[in-house]
Amino acid sequence: MEAQQTFSRFCPKHPSLPLPSHKKFQTLPCAVPKNLGIQRLCCSYTEGNNKRVFCVSRTVVDEAKNVKGEAATPVRRKKLAVFVSGGGSNFKSIHQSSLKGSLHGDVLVLVTNKPDCGGAEYARNNGIPVVVFPKVKDGSDGLSPSELVDTLRSLQVDFILLAGYLKLIPVELIRAYEKSILNIHPSLLPAFGGKGYYGMKVHKAVIASGARYSGPTIHFVDEHYDTGRILAQRAVPVLANDTAEELAARVLKEEHRLYVETVEALCEERIVWRDDGVPLIRSKDNPNEFS
Repeated sequence: MEAQQTFSRFCPKHPSLPLPSHKKFQTLPCAVPKNLGIQRLCCSYTEGNNKRVFCVSRTVVDEAKNVKGEAATPVRRKKLAVFVSGGGSNFKSIHQSSLKGSLHGDVLVLVTNKPDCGGAEYARNNGIPVVVFPKVKDGSDGLSPSELVDTLRSLQVDFILLAGYLKLIPVELIRAYEKSILNIHPSLLPAFGGKGYYGMKVHKAVIASGARYSGPTIHFVDEHYDTGRILAQRAVPVLANDTAEELAARVLKEEHRLYVETVEALCEERIVWRDDGVPLIRSKDNPNEFS
């Protein structure tokens, strides 16, 4: 009977499946797809000289729903650091979403290589500390890579978000925050990415190429420019008579939406890594769907 009850929990569509209640059941180890929230139950029993085995699969989410009295563990609000080099419009969108409560995280610090930029000014006006990195030439301001790592760790930062930050991220920071640094780029990577492709230069190159679509890409950061694993993209049509400025404005509008949505997923722990190293976003409404 105990085995019958156990099996019915994992397969509620067939609660009356006849199982020999007088048999002794044994749970067996069973290989499962990793990192997709799947768990598999394998059981066996012996009947005469034959050993019978059955396996059923259920998602972790479905199983949690079927366990009475089991409360879901609340997700802790995440602590964010944002890096900017300019006006910081994506930074502002993320911060405002945090204040509204739609984003389950808080911006604790802004890091910039240009302490007088618009993003830094916005941070100061909103009570967000500003850190200069890297060290300013011929000046005493700025942190070294190790000092930056120590500063972020002292603030218990969970994730780093690059939002128009034009400096290459040091290896020390990448190693300290593996799979925890995101960047947004204004083209559909891997096209029009790499060193020298930033700002209006990207949009001019897209139009000159004759590409019919562009759009923002959000990717994890590695040791090189724009080569980390892609997490999210959104296509934006390139119109026949587009100027670089017109295309940039439409792409930027989608950047603000896409970055906030992706950071929401990050803070809600809905990023899942496939076995081949590709990151996916689990749907908020349907935990069995990924994008």
